Amino acid sequence: MDKEILDILKEMQSDMKSMQSDMKSMKSDMKSMQGDMKSMQGYIKLTQSDIKSIKITQEEHTQILRALEHKTDVISAEQENLKHEVLEIKGEVKSMRKDLSSVEIITANNRSDIAKLKAIG
Repeated sequence: MDKEILDILKEMQSDMKSMQSDMKSMKSDMKSMQGDMKSMQGYIKLTQSDIKSIKITQEEHTQILRALEHKTDVISAEQENLKHEVLEIKGEVKSMRKDLSSVEIITANNRSDIAKLKAIG
């Protein structure tokens, strides 16, 4: 019976040594994990900084796009005004052409009347 107890104690001692070895290995793994976590925290901080930079750039681009849209609207409105002005000028030119034709006809009639008056006189 003493031998059985001794064998059991030896087995328990062996199991305890194995557990101690496992615990040392776990401590080492935990230290390694802590280092990895610190490294990840550093990457997270860099990523957050990059995200903030991207957001700022995106806001700047949004402001530029809004300014460009406004400028485009202004240009479109000016273009519409120019179209109306061109149509108005075109109408005035047509009217002037008609007036000029009338002046030419009246001038021709006046010459005819002058020629008649010279012939009578």
